[in-house]
Amino acid sequence: MLDNVSKVPILLITGMSGSGRSLALKALEDMGYETIDNLPLLFLLPVVSTYNRDSHPLAVAIDVRTRDFSSDNFLNEFEKLIQIPHLNTQMIFFDCDDEILARRYNESRRIHPMAHERPVIDGIRLERQLLSMVRDHADHVIDTSFTSTLDLKGHMKRTFLLKKERKMSIFITSFSFRHGLPREADMVFDARLLKNPFYSEELQLLSGEDEKVGEFIQKDQVFPSFMSSLKSIVSTSLPCFEEQGRGYLTIAVGCTGGQHRSVYIAKILAEWLKREENQVKLRHRDFKQRKKI
Repeated sequence: MLDNVSKVPILLITGMSGSGRSLALKALEDMGYETIDNLPLLFLLPVVSTYNRDSHPLAVAIDVRTRDFSSDNFLNEFEKLIQIPHLNTQMIFFDCDDEILARRYNESRRIHPMAHERPVIDGIRLERQLLSMVRDHADHVIDTSFTSTLDLKGHMKRTFLLKKERKMSIFITSFSFRHGLPREADMVFDARLLKNPFYSEELQLLSGEDEKVGEFIQKDQVFPSFMSSLKSIVSTSLPCFEEQGRGYLTIAVGCTGGQHRSVYIAKILAEWLKREENQVKLRHRDFKQRKKI
């Protein structure tokens, strides 16, 4: 985890074409970094030297496509940056097996930047020769040969997470199964196994936000085990989603009409997650629609 209290994190991202640099840059952007792709070496020092202790952290991707790129020029600029005392400058080199890189290019029909009219593998080998000296000076070498997109995002977050970064946002929504599942939901829970307050004449026109409805639902003998299981699943799943580098998670709780059970369960679930110091937003998708009936 990077320390962005005393120094400004500056990440120089380079490496083999097709090895995942663009995905890593996007992951860093989601983590709060300012990002620049394919910045000419001529502008690297002038841009980075303007950053002070109050600036946002910066990630800059530079590769063989960059104007005036050479290993010597790149390493010279890198050496200048690491001498600036208020910056924490690190180099990340992304690598991948030649055969896997060739397969990625052939499957995507992309042209390797150094292959021109030659076979892709020739361009890969030429690029590797050009970058060998750069790789030797890298602070971090990340091999993506057998790494999925989610694994890469998780690795970037574990390694380059900012101490002041906000935790993953959690959106909780109640809904009615009559109107379909929320398309954005990552996790869906069904509250229809609980007794329905709708069939109580006293509670029919109330909602899960009303105290009497909550008391009715809590008296259901299934309620304690239902809530215990729900909390267990959520608490186990949250770290997994965070490991994947997710910035937000949507949890949906449904019932028949979206008025009583789902509203109440979503509400107490949100209250519980807030007590655990999570960032939580609650909404009831079909509650207003149900009240008009």
